Amino acid sequence: MATQHVQRMSRLMARTLREDPADAETLSHRLLVRAGYVRRSSAGVWTWLPLGKRVLENVSRIVREEMDAIGGQEVLLPALLPREPYETSGRWSEYGGLLFRLKDRKGADYLLGPTHEEIFTLVVKDQCTSYKDLPVILYQIQTKYRDEARPRSGVLRGREFQMKDSYSFDVDDAGLAESYALHRAAYQRIFTRLGLDHRIVSAVSGAMGGSASEEFLAPAAAGEDTFADCPGCGYAANTEAVMFPLTEAGAGAAAAEHPPLEEIPTPDTPTIETLAAHLGVPASATLKNLLVKVDGEITAVGVPGDREVDLGKLAEHLAPAVVELVTAEDFADRPDLVRGYVGPQGLGKVRYLADPRVAPGTAWVTGANKPDTHARNVVCGRDFQVDRHLDVAVVEPGDPCPQCGAGLRLDRAIEVGHIFQLGRKYADAFGLDVLGREGKPVRVTMGSYGIGVSRAVAALAEQTADERGLSWPEEVAPADVHVVAAGKAVQLALAEQAAEALAAAGRRVLLDDRAGLSPGVKLTDAELIGVPWILVAGRRAGESVVELQHRATGTREELPLAEALTRLTP
Repeated sequence: MATQHVQRMSRLMARTLREDPADAETLSHRLLVRAGYVRRSSAGVWTWLPLGKRVLENVSRIVREEMDAIGGQEVLLPALLPREPYETSGRWSEYGGLLFRLKDRKGADYLLGPTHEEIFTLVVKDQCTSYKDLPVILYQIQTKYRDEARPRSGVLRGREFQMKDSYSFDVDDAGLAESYALHRAAYQRIFTRLGLDHRIVSAVSGAMGGSASEEFLAPAAAGEDTFADCPGCGYAANTEAVMFPLTEAGAGAAAAEHPPLEEIPTPDTPTIETLAAHLGVPASATLKNLLVKVDGEITAVGVPGDREVDLGKLAEHLAPAVVELVTAEDFADRPDLVRGYVGPQGLGKVRYLADPRVAPGTAWVTGANKPDTHARNVVCGRDFQVDRHLDVAVVEPGDPCPQCGAGLRLDRAIEVGHIFQLGRKYADAFGLDVLGREGKPVRVTMGSYGIGVSRAVAALAEQTADERGLSWPEEVAPADVHVVAAGKAVQLALAEQAAEALAAAGRRVLLDDRAGLSPGVKLTDAELIGVPWILVAGRRAGESVVELQHRATGTREELPLAEALTRLTP
């Protein structure tokens, strides 16, 4: 190994903090700021200080090595992009408020890139003309931008972030499947090397488009994604991607015997909870009706009252249509829709979608489309019709696994990677063809693969930190060994001797040579910073005996410096 430079903390820009920042919501946010890795520049925008930049670069290095290993070629595309390609793909409008838009001095529209499918497609269209030029995998590690309405959780959800995005280009679907499999295996190696506990789950494609889609999730309490997994068969999926099979009701189900529909006064019961309490029935006996707009058209969505509508699932079912909640203004324009008392019967021209549990022959308590009034014995198939059954209810713990029927478990996680089989969406938009083996144009098929590099840093902090501070896995840590000089001259001399020996052996060393600080403060900082090994030149420095601490396990032992150096330089 090449000799490394010793980083002295007396010269390091890394001011540690004893107290948590006031706005910190998550463990990673608190510790990355307190340990001097990052500082907030503005809402959702972060400065990476030297220690943080080292970790960020180590994550990027691992990603590069594994991408290169599957034949990926690194490029760097601009972050400032013209409007026209995104207008062609439709994402100029589809991204909505998440897109940073700006104009140049001539009035031309630009954006700050959230992802680069369009631009990569145009690059390949310019460079590749024959099937002989394919397959090709291109990637970049670059700053991305999304105008998050509520950036939070430190670097976990920022408006500016580091991301690796790669794209595969193949002449047929078999080639795409192979490129997808290469990326999937590479991602498993990347996250294993990073030391991230991760799950691969089925996912939805969202604004990216495409068909097959999987997420790589890092389980953590701070996660904004919820995933379901089955202890019986191993099935795992983001809850938005859990789709229960629709069962066809029997032909005579609608004719099941139920009393006639009855309207009942229910003053001051605009919510399911107040209605169920007023009537003394379980929430599951009521029918909740959510009004949304689908491409501007008001649509009702029905689910049992003990369930919520999963807007992500709904949007996926109805894509590419735009789904949004109705507003107070929408109700004002439609006096026939009584807020808090909507029922599917008598809705007129409003399209009605419903969860499969709202099956023909089932009877419900629901709104009567009159103020302070509900109706009971409202039977699906008799009193109202469902235009389309969709699995749109939020998944709950214990729901049956779509594959084996066992009860599902739910957990929180951070999305650190996402892979898509895009197919020909962008190739169709930009006319990306190559000359095929038969001498005729062939439409290229694509894959898109992302890793949140800066997010992976935060995910690692969430998973590996403890009550004392950060605790980095060796491959991503800012140093291999944190050498602490307790304070006296003999201790500093031994610490410097150890640091130089370790650096000469190729180990990355952080040396705490700061004057005027107590040994307790230095040790507290060492544990907060989280380097894998802490070597302390303390009370027995005169005997050339040091204390060696393993940060992750907390084990400590005193041993001669020579033995410690041997252990740290395998």
